[in-house]
Amino acid sequence: MGYDYLIWIWIIVFGACIGSFLNVVIARLPKGEFFSKVRSYCPDCGKTIRWFDLFPVISWLALKGRCRDCKARIPVRLPFVEAAGALLAAGCFWLYGFDIRSALAFGVVMILLAVSLIDLDTTEIPDSLIIALIPFAAVAVWGWQEIALTERVIGFFAISLPMLLISLVISGAFGGGDIKLIAVCGFLLGWQNALLAFFIALLLGGGYAIFLMASRRRGRKEHMVFGPALCAGIAIALIFGNEIIDFYIHLFI
Repeated sequence: MGYDYLIWIWIIVFGACIGSFLNVVIARLPKGEFFSKVRSYCPDCGKTIRWFDLFPVISWLALKGRCRDCKARIPVRLPFVEAAGALLAAGCFWLYGFDIRSALAFGVVMILLAVSLIDLDTTEIPDSLIIALIPFAAVAVWGWQEIALTERVIGFFAISLPMLLISLVISGAFGGGDIKLIAVCGFLLGWQNALLAFFIALLLGGGYAIFLMASRRRGRKEHMVFGPALCAGIAIALIFGNEIIDFYIHLFI
C-alpha cells in the first residue's frame, strides 16, 4: 500500500514539475527566448528566482502570489498550470496505468494546454508546438492500435482540408495554426474522433463567442481565437472519444 502511495506522489510531483516547465515555455516561446539556457526570472524586476522559490504551487502559496524581491504580483495562472499538470498526470495514469498511452495522453494534453494559453495571449499558435505533437501522433499508431492507419490518414484531411478551403474563400475564417493543429491531431485521433473533436470545438467556441457578443465584450467582426476550443475538443476526443461516440450511437439503437 505504501509503495502505491509513493507512485502516486511521484506522478503528481512529476506532473506539477512539467506544468512549471510549461509556464516557462508559454512565457518565452512567443518572445523567441531560448527557455532551456536562461534561469527563471521575474518579468517585472528581472531578478533571478531563487531555487527555493521554484517549487510548483507551494512556492506561489508561500510567497502569497508576489515576487520575493519587488513584490510584484505573480499571475495566478502559473500555479493553475502547475496544478493542472499534476491533475492531468494523475488522471492519465489512473485511466491507463503503466502503459504507453499514459505518456502519450499526458504529453499531448500538456502541449495542447500550452497551445491554448499562447493562442489566448498572442492569437497565434507556434509551429514548434505543432511539430512537437508529430512524434506523439506517430507513436499513437502503436499506442492506440484499434485505430487503423487508413483512418488516421483520413483524419489528417477530414477537418483540415475543409478548414483550409473555407479560409481561402472567407479571409480570416480560420488561422493557419488551427488548420495545421487539427491536421496533426486528426492523424493522432483518426477521422471519427477528429470529427468529434471539431464538433466539440464548435460548441465551445460558438458558445463562448455568443457570450462575448451578448455581454458586448466583443463585436461581431472582431477576431476570436479558436485554438483553445479546438485544443479542448481534441483533448476530450483523445481521452473520452470512443465512449462518447458509443453513447451517441446507442441512443439510436
